[in-house]
Amino acid sequence: MTRRQHFVIILILGTLSTISPFSIDMYLPGFPAIAKDLHTSIAQVQLSLTAYLIGISVGQLLYGPLLDRFGRKLPLYAGLVVYMLASIGCALSTSIETLIAMRLLQALGGCVGLVAAQALVRDLFPVDQIAQVFSLLILVVAVSPMIAPTVGGYATEALGWHSIFIILSAITALILVGIYFALPDGKQPDTTLSLRPKAVLGSFFTVLKQPQFLTYALVGGLATSAPFAYLAGSSDVFMNIYHASAQEYGWIFAFLSIAVIAPTQLNRFLLRRFSSEQIILTTLTYQSIVGLFMIVGTWAGWYGQYGLIAVLFLFLCGQGITGPNATALSLAPFVRHAGSAAALMGSFRMGFGAIVSGAVSALHNNTALPMVGVMMICAVSGLVILLIGQRTIRYLASKNPVDEPMAEVLL
Repeated sequence: MTRRQHFVIILILGTLSTISPFSIDMYLPGFPAIAKDLHTSIAQVQLSLTAYLIGISVGQLLYGPLLDRFGRKLPLYAGLVVYMLASIGCALSTSIETLIAMRLLQALGGCVGLVAAQALVRDLFPVDQIAQVFSLLILVVAVSPMIAPTVGGYATEALGWHSIFIILSAITALILVGIYFALPDGKQPDTTLSLRPKAVLGSFFTVLKQPQFLTYALVGGLATSAPFAYLAGSSDVFMNIYHASAQEYGWIFAFLSIAVIAPTQLNRFLLRRFSSEQIILTTLTYQSIVGLFMIVGTWAGWYGQYGLIAVLFLFLCGQGITGPNATALSLAPFVRHAGSAAALMGSFRMGFGAIVSGAVSALHNNTALPMVGVMMICAVSGLVILLIGQRTIRYLASKNPVDEPMAEVLL
């Protein structure tokens, strides 16, 4: 693979991975306008985010077997077309119920990008390069929070919130063109894999029996769901409590995205000296400590708007390091079932994200406490599961090292 091919593949896989972040981040500045236009509350509009996350969680479970059975591109084409049609449906929505339904359908189509991108990384790159490749992908993905809310804020002010979903549909059409002309096919269709429910569940069960996958999929799901609490609560906190405008909120969101971008690239250097396992343990410990200060300070009234931005920045710095390492460790044991593994891992993450965003909405009390409290719980829970899971992996590897080929990589 030439350097140019490497760059093009990373770029396309990165843009595929940005479909859902753009779909989430871009319409956040429009929450107040959507609530006003559809005659509903901010809490109800937040449920459209929860619906999107539920759709991603369920949809990834469907696409995993399809990507393994039919290859990578055919399901990609089908899912992205569904996404574009649902985006237009969102733009035409005249009630919050319709918007929530269209967001669910939009997620069911667009989530194919997340699963396919992760599976293609496993197809196209050696195991020892996966974590570094995911770091590069996250660099591309991390640009979206800098762009999407800002574009969404200006689009809402100039053209109305409906225009956001038209823009999303147009962006996806461009991504489809890039997939068709420049993305390698990856793993070929496997006609021996059945799509019958029993066979599909069997594939998932095979993946779940791998302790390395289960540990890091759960850890990754919990740890990376913390930003969903931020996504669900930040527009209300900054726009209603601190009275930031849609454009100002977009710039706040863009600034905080730097907390993800910079550590992502630091991760590439850390991997030269430390294992992914060691890095995740350190970053989750760091986030748990920062999370404790974040919730205590918010409860005690230590932070104004800028103080809260600063402590959120410190907390989110851990996300760009935890995510790619957890993903790499989850997928590393698989070749044949890489699509199913990617689907389960993504489903865990978005499922936790849906629960987290729903919790922030349910706990809404016109303060920042629900947002920061749920963020801290995510980090601490991830750390606890990591410690238990690492001990289990070591124990099983010592009992049966032949059947645990990845143990030596981790330990």
